Amino acid sequence: MPDLAALLSYIVACFVIVIVPGPSVTVIVANSLRHGARAGLLNVLGTQIGLVLMIAVLAFGLAAVVGAMGNVFEVLRLLGAAYLIWLGIRMWRSDGSLGAADGVPAARRSFVLQGFVVIWSNPKALLFFGAFIPQFIDPAGSTLWQTMLLGGIFMAIATVCDSLYAFAASGAGARLTQARVKLAERISGTFLIGGGLWLALSRR
Repeated sequence: MPDLAALLSYIVACFVIVIVPGPSVTVIVANSLRHGARAGLLNVLGTQIGLVLMIAVLAFGLAAVVGAMGNVFEVLRLLGAAYLIWLGIRMWRSDGSLGAADGVPAARRSFVLQGFVVIWSNPKALLFFGAFIPQFIDPAGSTLWQTMLLGGIFMAIATVCDSLYAFAASGAGARLTQARVKLAERISGTFLIGGGLWLALSRR
């Protein structure tokens, strides 16, 4: 078990990392603006499912998994990049109208899937966890349980911060005109397209 000082340092570091907007936050904000807080929260659920799998991979042997599945992660990276670009193009083509969601059950599935795909579109996050979390693990304790504990703390902080983004964007969306929503979606779309291109062109 990490000592109290190390645990507090880890919590502060997690907040600093999570509050910086990335592709996941961009998708959460864009969907919350257009479809309301529920859509953004479903995105958050999808990202958390993805994080659970990432932390499990780390806990049960990151190096072995990445070494054995290197080609799979490369394909996943390219597919994720294409998906981000596709989402960005959809936002650019939007007319800025709010609440034009399809049937609720299908929308729920798609929003959760979006969150999952976006978090897994950058397998480098696995390597980040592999470099970040072990710094706070006490070698005298159980590596497995400490990894799960620290991963759970990160997930809790990410859930709170991302949910706040969803609620804030939803509240703003209710007060925005169609033209402003269209501008916001184009800005978000630009960030997603840029992130997808960076991911696709980055070295393996």
